[in-house]
Amino acid sequence: MPTDPTAHLTVIADHVERYFHEVGDLVPAYQASQRDDVATALVEAERALRTASRLLRRAAKATSGS
Repeated sequence: MPTDPTAHLTVIADHVERYFHEVGDLVPAYQASQRDDVATALVEAERALRTASRLLRRAAKATSGS
């Protein structure tokens, strides 16, 4: 286990959140190019990354109370 799991989880959540935004920035270009298959996959990935970020932050909050 890391020395400070709260800090470690927070850093991971920050990275995941950055990827969430990066993936989200790609979506409009694929929607405009009518590549619905790519746009749909990116929207699903964006949603999964947002969920992962929230869960990591929840875990970080839980470790800070222990």
